[in-house]
Amino acid sequence: MSRPRRPRGLTPEERKLWAHVARAIAPLKGRALLDPPEPDAPAPPETPADPPPLPSPARPASPRLPPLAPLERRVKTDLRRGVRAVDAVLDLHGLRQDEAHRALIGFLRRSQAARHSLILVITGKGAPGLDEVSFAERGVLRRVVPHWLRLPDLRPLVLGFEEAAPQHGGSGALYVRLRRRRSDVPGA
Repeated sequence: MSRPRRPRGLTPEERKLWAHVARAIAPLKGRALLDPPEPDAPAPPETPADPPPLPSPARPASPRLPPLAPLERRVKTDLRRGVRAVDAVLDLHGLRQDEAHRALIGFLRRSQAARHSLILVITGKGAPGLDEVSFAERGVLRRVVPHWLRLPDLRPLVLGFEEAAPQHGGSGALYVRLRRRRSDVPGA
């Protein structure tokens, strides 16, 4: 028979991280925020040799930014088997990046307003290498559309996304799961 393991204490870095997280959340009604257990030994003071963290060039994330979620296994299976269809399709073939970006944002907003929950965005696969005539890179939309879908501006619209099944375009298309509008959510 083995002894129960004694839980390990938090490292100073973990305590610092916990304190940061705890400041950003509010406890449930009637509950107090739990403090992490005290360490066995006092944490050593930070040395002045530690450089301050470098500022990030990216925009600061909103504390209320909803996370992206993957498609449920059942939804993916139904799509692959043809049991479920997408609610709407946007084909970005032949568009420049700025045109495709505007088209994507408008399509997402219209689809959410129409209460669609699952849409298909076709980016195209592009060809490997450079275009021989214009020396431009091919398959640009295939790479940038996922980045656009992760932007904080689109988080209120996009619940999650992932590569489409082969019959819907495979790596040249994305299933995009849309969030319900706040007015459609009960109690919101």
